[in-house]
Amino acid sequence: MATIIYTLTDEAPMLATYSFLPVVQAFASSAGVDVETRDISLAGRILAQFPESLTEEQRIGDALTELGKLATTPEANIIKLPNISASMPQLKAAVKELQAQGYALPDYPDDPQTDAERDIRSRYDKVKGSAVNPVLREGNSDRRAPAAVKNYARSHPHSMGAWSPDSKTSVATMGRDDFRSNEQSVVMAGDDTLTIRHVAADGTTTVLKDGLTVLEGEVVDSTVMRAAALDAFLRDQVAKAKADDVLFSVHLKATMMKVSDPIVFGHVVRAFLPEVFERYGADLAAAGLSPNNGLGSILDGLSALPNGDEIRAAIDEGLASGPRLAMVNSDKGITNLHVPSDVIVDASMPAMIRTSGHMWGPDGEEADTLAVIPDSSYAGIYQAVIDDCRANGAYDPTTMGSVPNVGLMAQKAEEYGSHDKTFEIEADGRVEVVDTAGEVVMSHDVSAGDIWRACQTKDAPIRDWVKLAVTRARASATPAIFWLDETRAHDRNLIAKVETYLADHDTDGLDLRIMAPVEAAKASVERIRRGEDTISVTGNVLRDYNTDLFPILELGTSAKMLSVVPLMNGGGLFETGAGGSAPKHVQQLVAENYLRWDSLGEFLALAESFRHEADGGNARAGVLGETLDRATETLLNENKSPARRVGQIDNRGSHFWLARYWAEELAKQTDDADLAATFAPVAEQLVANSEAIDSELIAVQGSPADIGGYYRPDDAKAAAVMRPSETFNRILATLA
Repeated sequence: MATIIYTLTDEAPMLATYSFLPVVQAFASSAGVDVETRDISLAGRILAQFPESLTEEQRIGDALTELGKLATTPEANIIKLPNISASMPQLKAAVKELQAQGYALPDYPDDPQTDAERDIRSRYDKVKGSAVNPVLREGNSDRRAPAAVKNYARSHPHSMGAWSPDSKTSVATMGRDDFRSNEQSVVMAGDDTLTIRHVAADGTTTVLKDGLTVLEGEVVDSTVMRAAALDAFLRDQVAKAKADDVLFSVHLKATMMKVSDPIVFGHVVRAFLPEVFERYGADLAAAGLSPNNGLGSILDGLSALPNGDEIRAAIDEGLASGPRLAMVNSDKGITNLHVPSDVIVDASMPAMIRTSGHMWGPDGEEADTLAVIPDSSYAGIYQAVIDDCRANGAYDPTTMGSVPNVGLMAQKAEEYGSHDKTFEIEADGRVEVVDTAGEVVMSHDVSAGDIWRACQTKDAPIRDWVKLAVTRARASATPAIFWLDETRAHDRNLIAKVETYLADHDTDGLDLRIMAPVEAAKASVERIRRGEDTISVTGNVLRDYNTDLFPILELGTSAKMLSVVPLMNGGGLFETGAGGSAPKHVQQLVAENYLRWDSLGEFLALAESFRHEADGGNARAGVLGETLDRATETLLNENKSPARRVGQIDNRGSHFWLARYWAEELAKQTDDADLAATFAPVAEQLVANSEAIDSELIAVQGSPADIGGYYRPDDAKAAAVMRPSETFNRILATLA
């Protein structure tokens, strides 16, 4: 029997799974496809790290490691839902919840003093940030808007705020002394093992990282952001926002770049409240309250300090005297600086651009904004789009073209600032990357507090990326632009490889270009205004940015993208859109038993997963995939996606309507008579009972819902909440 692995993740996608997975398993079984689950949620990943702290009944396997191995095999067929890329506050909150549920986990040691504490911290750090994606992504990314989704967006356009030519919204970035400007890059001449070391001013040498294996042809980069320059830049931007009377906001990637960007975030918090940290910084540090974890964590911890009220008053005074601060939730007083994972650049910037270049201010009103993106590697693409909107107005979803993406991400490509090759420098000196022959491959002079980082990009994923770009350009007859800048060290090496590997393919008749990211962004938005499509072929970080930026402008959300990862060894990874895990949706469910999460990404990924099985010889799985796509298009056209308010269709209702339309499509298809006969009575029952099922699903809304836990829901309670229609459950059970 063929097997599809359906991942259990976090927050809204996890809750939706309690409702949708029974549908998936029931329909898939008719094609001889077994749908199994693996728990890669934040809570599951934490528990897998500490088996010795748990009882026999509490222990779970390391599903992420298991799936990482599966992803390197031809048999892999994995559906991956959005998961929490945990910031430190989220990690600690999850540990606290699990401890309250009876799991005897150790606390996270902020300042480990013993080998045991260092081991505990090391294990927790494996769970932080974007811990899942680098393990599973053994292939490069193909993300695009399916025709049905794009057609729906054109006929049912989402709202777009009007742009004024007088808008003061802009992007501020360093441009020098940052990661981009200090980057060095080498292509390895042969297999080797590298060492990263710090040489202090007095000659003392400290190994920061050893045993770093690299392969022939691999691109290895290193760079540094200078703390003094960063602080001066941030002081200037705080003053500029105040002088220009615009909202101050910072946009980072404190999840994917889980080591470097929280440090940068801490610098921003200190720059916004300089008097507070000058006067009380030592008190906060002694209490373990770090600005790297956000202003919210500091405020939450002040009650334990003897002078906590005094510090709180100083913070309030600093917030009042500075520029107006962009808000995450103005009603609750949650600022842009509260939590590093609340304002993630790839989602926050397109949302701002879509909303007239505005963010929300402390007064609950929209306002022009200074968007601070310290590193200049890709900040310019957002300025290019802002300039285009200021000159030409908002985009028109009814006519605009599309910007699908082919992204380089396989085998942890370009994992900037994410892993154990990123360091906050403790002393002045020099950081060197040294090969086994003792030769210094790259070197940077550093000062205490600087942020130094390295990353790797293997040659095989680059070859595969070029091949995928050519394949997609030919299949869709669409121009493709490689977003690479010859003035940047890493990109120069990639350009040379791209030009070499393009010669391995038939590119006759294809429009393939290489352009610096800012110029590529300008060309792409010019084309989408003309209704023309352009494939963006990008590295890993730009993949993340572009697969939110353009879909949010085109479709209103990035969750409606088809995201296929053809694994390099023949398997398939099918990601359910580029959307996040929607914590606000969970809060709404708990408060009023209404889940707004749209599972469209799951529907699209599932259809591709079935098609992957069909390519392996299971024709019936192919029928399931084709009929599911038709059912999804009907769902969109009939407006059966989740609405916005209690008393209307929500996530559970959309699952019912999808099941009904899918059963109807299967019952009337002519490719498989036995399958049609199986689903004819199911379709008949779902149609006959539609009104009753709808009523049962809506009747439970409006009151609080108990799911037994935020990070690790109780299975029985969550299933009861997410499957409240006895009629629907009974009909579905007839397929078991």
